[in-house]
Amino acid sequence: MTSMDIQRPDLAALETAADAAARQIPPLWPLASSVAVNPYLGQSGKTLAETGSLLGRVGGVSVTMPRAWYKERMASGQITEADLSAALASCRDASKPADIAALKALASEPVVQPEPLDTVADLAAEAGGIDWPALLAERIGIWAAGYFDAGQALWAAPRGNSAWASFRSFATHDLTPEIAGLKGFARLVAEAPDTPEAAIARAVDSLDLNEAELPGYFHQLLFDLGGWAQFARYQLWRAELKGTSDRTIVDLLAIRLLWEEALYIQYRSAIAGAWAGVRAIHARPVQAELPGIVDTILQEAAERAAQRDLAAVLAETAPNKHVARPSLQAAFCIDVRSEVFRRALESVDPSIRTLGFAGFFGMTVSHKGFASDVEELRLPVLLNPGAHSCSSHASSGPEDLVSRYAARSKRAWGRFKLAAVSSFAFVEAMGPVYAGRIIRDAFGLRKASVPNDPAPRFNPEPDLETRVAMAETVLRAMSLTEGFARLILLAGHGASVVNNPFASGLHCGACGGHSGEVNARLLARLLNDPEVRHGLAPRGIAVPEDTLFIAGLHDTTTDVVTLYDRDVEGKAHQPDIEQARKWLAAAGKMANGERALRLPHAADGPAIARRSRDWAEVRPEWALAGCKAFIAAPRGDTSGRDLKGRAFLHDYDWHQDSKNGFSVLELILTAPVVVASWISLQYYGSTVAPASFGAGSKLLHNVVGGVGVLEGNGGTLRGGLPVQSVHDGETHVHEPLRLSVCIRAPREAIADVLAKHEQVRTLFDNRWLHLFAMSEEGRLAWRYDGDLKWVPFEGVAEA
Repeated sequence: MTSMDIQRPDLAALETAADAAARQIPPLWPLASSVAVNPYLGQSGKTLAETGSLLGRVGGVSVTMPRAWYKERMASGQITEADLSAALASCRDASKPADIAALKALASEPVVQPEPLDTVADLAAEAGGIDWPALLAERIGIWAAGYFDAGQALWAAPRGNSAWASFRSFATHDLTPEIAGLKGFARLVAEAPDTPEAAIARAVDSLDLNEAELPGYFHQLLFDLGGWAQFARYQLWRAELKGTSDRTIVDLLAIRLLWEEALYIQYRSAIAGAWAGVRAIHARPVQAELPGIVDTILQEAAERAAQRDLAAVLAETAPNKHVARPSLQAAFCIDVRSEVFRRALESVDPSIRTLGFAGFFGMTVSHKGFASDVEELRLPVLLNPGAHSCSSHASSGPEDLVSRYAARSKRAWGRFKLAAVSSFAFVEAMGPVYAGRIIRDAFGLRKASVPNDPAPRFNPEPDLETRVAMAETVLRAMSLTEGFARLILLAGHGASVVNNPFASGLHCGACGGHSGEVNARLLARLLNDPEVRHGLAPRGIAVPEDTLFIAGLHDTTTDVVTLYDRDVEGKAHQPDIEQARKWLAAAGKMANGERALRLPHAADGPAIARRSRDWAEVRPEWALAGCKAFIAAPRGDTSGRDLKGRAFLHDYDWHQDSKNGFSVLELILTAPVVVASWISLQYYGSTVAPASFGAGSKLLHNVVGGVGVLEGNGGTLRGGLPVQSVHDGETHVHEPLRLSVCIRAPREAIADVLAKHEQVRTLFDNRWLHLFAMSEEGRLAWRYDGDLKWVPFEGVAEA
């Protein structure tokens, strides 16, 4: 078939293919507000085996661990024959092994690491002996670092142009490609169409592509751009949340296609045959293949083994800690790090009760800190702000002006430190000034800093009816509508670390990669408002007059909890607050001791505290490594059980929720569960495919543009987690398991929510998450089997 015989796709087909390819790419949030992202977000409509075939084709990506990892667990008895049998039975692919013997035989065969299809750049490199993929990655990276710069560069790239226009301006003056041997590249760029859509159409025509070949090929080119495409996908995500759109990722596709077009023009005679073969593969539908099916059955077996262990822990006899009224109720984020601290705190005194709720505490706010003009979105990235807040003193006298000037000067000074033209001069001139700080840090003489802005306030203040509705919604979502203690702590969380580009990733994901004290302080202020409490009473929530809400911040790196007691009028509660401080300090020491057993070179609590101030520490904490379960149930179902900091714990009472049409259940499944799945799958992807979905080694990172990191001094932007976040130098500390979601609620109610929300249901139907319904005794009772059907959980103990 000649190029004249090929049916060219029209503009509508090109736009459809480009948009579909863009949505195969996961978004990447900037470093200042980084949150966990599911790297398989674009493949949620496929099974793991199908995704393995797709990502193997476009990126050479494995979606499971090496087979040796599973064989070790089979040999040790961690994965049993029953786990393998159940996993095989659950596989719905017609090409699966016939029986256990066939599965084991296939699992013993060597597996070849998938290789991506060649791009034109790859074929040109083979034909010409020049590493074109590396060169184009370097030149696009140099341009993109300037274009996407968020304030790090002292001389920023011009703003106002589209990415396509900006790149054309850059590339027409960049002689590097022609010096390397790509003849006429600058002229080809200069003569390119003004719009990326027209440029894509021209390139598609030059490359002899037909409509069936576009989706896979476009996906591959965007995947090839790594974090740059992911950051552009983030811009599209943010725009669509606001009801608008963003074309930057389409511009990047046009830029990458421009390189392919130029290389094909030069090397066509040498690579046309090979390129036709590549195109033919892109045109084929993606299907799960037998090696991938075997691997995903082994992965399912490993997950069923973990679920057996979880079921055994939940089946343990719960301690009887009933008290008439708790002396302290403490609400923490559902974050797995809170599980360790909550368990420690409850063990300090039997009258203490803890609760779990998403760490933004229902306050969907955009916030400006004191003396700052930066808007921080302190809410889940799935949502838009519902309110605005700021931290400011009531007056604007001379002290405030000095503070604001100092804050702005600090930002300017920070930019000067990072600027390329001044970095060496800065060290030469200012190094002695930092000597004292370095010595204090080295010997642990400086306390870790915690956010301590003036108390935040809504800006503007919502009317009373709105405030009452907000308070009711949050309390019902927390299943906290009765049995209030005298003192109730609302503990957000954050992490105090130094010299860490990924610091925001250690903060609260539900707060958009920020620490959670702002949200906690806003909610405490709301719930202490006498007018709000008066308005809650007719709605069936009677908060006692002697109940005081107080905000706090749990530092997950040191397990120190800071109380914001100056926010409240608490003279009558001062003894309660002081007692709470003692309990929290004792719990912090216990949590430190438990975490020290997992962290490398952390023999005791003080060693952990020093990690937060050590400029050379690449593992200040393990963050959410090890996460494997999400449990929405009354605290009594998990209290006293050692879940080893591996479970998200959300308080939920379906009996209360049934009176409101299971609205809280719907909220849990569509928000916290989805956010937890992003976290779980980011850790999963960064472990099983670190080259594609991990950020590489912290030891080689260079921050670029303030938005992300390069590994080394060039190449593509890296997304995902650093290797130090999932590996201790000898072995993986994160066990890559898809999350098991366990909910104590009627199966019919859970199924009703899934039927209403197709995107959430898809996650469970395609096994990106496992779903269980718990019995009234708090045990795993039913397994979701897909298609809104349930099967009894195998091996469940009799109540």
